[in-house]
Amino acid sequence: MFRNFIKILEPFRNNLSRAVAGNGNAFQQNCLSKEEKLREALKKAIPGITYVSIEDISGGCGAMFEISIEAKEFKGLSRVKQHRLVTDSLKSEIAEMHGIRIHTSPSPNGD
Repeated sequence: MFRNFIKILEPFRNNLSRAVAGNGNAFQQNCLSKEEKLREALKKAIPGITYVSIEDISGGCGAMFEISIEAKEFKGLSRVKQHRLVTDSLKSEIAEMHGIRIHTSPSPNGD
């Protein structure tokens, strides 16, 4: 009975192993998805972003990120308020992290 169950799951196992092996190791895929998740959350909360860079600085485990952002919404805000806007946008994601570095600046054109 157990053998039949394994045979049934074999196509799924093969697809999963190809997906992981084909695009790098599991840690790289996990970090990429976390970076994309952070990027999408920021773009949704701060639509005036003109530049965003998100880098995993934890050695590949996705526990710490460095985020650099330029946005129109930062114009006229203090650095603390800019950072608060970012952290409020990523509240649920930050709860899963060990740490985060944030660099903000208003968009150069200021429109």
